[in-house]
Amino acid sequence: MRLALFNKGRLGIVDGDDLVDVTEQLTGTSAPSAAGALHQHIETVARDGAVQIDLTGCARVPLDEAALEAPLPRPGKVVGAPVNYLDHKAEMAYTTSVADLGVFLKANSSVIGPGQDIVLPYTDKRTDQEGELGVVIGRTASNVDATDALDHVFGYTCVLDITVRSGEDRSTRKSFDTFTPIGPWIVTADEIPDPGSLDLRCDVGGATRQRTNTADLIFGVAELIAYTSSVMTLHPGDVIATGTPAGVGPLSHGDRVVLEIDRVGRLEVGVDGSRATPYEQRPGRRDR
Repeated sequence: MRLALFNKGRLGIVDGDDLVDVTEQLTGTSAPSAAGALHQHIETVARDGAVQIDLTGCARVPLDEAALEAPLPRPGKVVGAPVNYLDHKAEMAYTTSVADLGVFLKANSSVIGPGQDIVLPYTDKRTDQEGELGVVIGRTASNVDATDALDHVFGYTCVLDITVRSGEDRSTRKSFDTFTPIGPWIVTADEIPDPGSLDLRCDVGGATRQRTNTADLIFGVAELIAYTSSVMTLHPGDVIATGTPAGVGPLSHGDRVVLEIDRVGRLEVGVDGSRATPYEQRPGRRDR
């Protein structure tokens, strides 16, 4: 099942070329919380179990006419896995990987959805795209074993982990507003029994920059959930960005970024550099 937010927070199931509006059926309300109707549904499933869905009589909207939004506009946590592909480790000349670095957090305020724009902050600091498989947590996970970790997954989505190449720590460089595009929907875990065999491709400006298979992850999805849950409790609706392969590169004003993951979906966003300013003019800078 593919679940999407559209048209100002409505919750829909993708059914062929249509979105079937199931907002009230899955949430019990026409006005879900700021975290969004899908987040509310994930929490309900975690608490009460699967919800029976009857699409009979539900309103339908053609998918190509719907305004898709971030499926989780305000996830509880966005967790990132640095240097989780060996080819990216070599590309960036890192001596360490996720096994040494651990994970990091991104601000949930950095999330945007399909069709929106990544806003470049600086004119003179490179900002890169990083295409990644996103894992959406469906059950509270604390110190789970890797053998049980996939039982805690609600589903999967596409995530772009946008990054400024400057000197601050990862959480700062990756948490600017608009730096976490997510979407176009969440595919439930039953549709993807093996997240370790998905093709991933990321294009920028019509040229392919990244191409890999999730089989090449250093920490696979289960191992990554197990490790992360040993550090912090994961709650329903949290998102883990599993890491990016080689091929990261600079974004420019007017670029279109397209991330496609086999069996998950196609996420496309724009790039806006019209408001970028010189790095030396950033707030809080002090002369040394």
